[in-house]
Amino acid sequence: MTRGGETRTESVLAGITAAPENAVLVAVHDGARPLVSEAVITEAVTTAAEYGAAAPVVPVKDSIKRIKDGNIAADVARDTLAAVQTPQVFRKDLLRRALTSAAERGYSFTDDCAAVESLGTIVKATHGSYQNIKITTPEDILVAEALLTREDK
Repeated sequence: MTRGGETRTESVLAGITAAPENAVLVAVHDGARPLVSEAVITEAVTTAAEYGAAAPVVPVKDSIKRIKDGNIAADVARDTLAAVQTPQVFRKDLLRRALTSAAERGYSFTDDCAAVESLGTIVKATHGSYQNIKITTPEDILVAEALLTREDK
């Protein structure tokens, strides 16, 4: 176990540093996503082993609008969008380089894919799951409980 940092970048770098020296891949997973399936994990790891970087995604269901000054300014094509999930899996050396570069430039990213992408590296999209929800609001807890209750039957 290792202590996290003040930022996501510092926390993930601390985790990479604590990983065994001979680790080739690292998987970064949010504790807020406790319902991830073995299939989602396996596909992300297998794909990252082949391509160097992978993350599960699910297609966006809602219509998405760009907002400017409180007004709907543009429609965004839903078929070009996906919600990224975790675990995001990378070659350890690649993620370390991306996060170190981000820290040196003072960049802050909401996920580790963005840090890797900032180096010009492609992150392969793998199949996520709508059950791999991120629990951040009280409503999310209700959804998670419903999913868990359904699995018990």
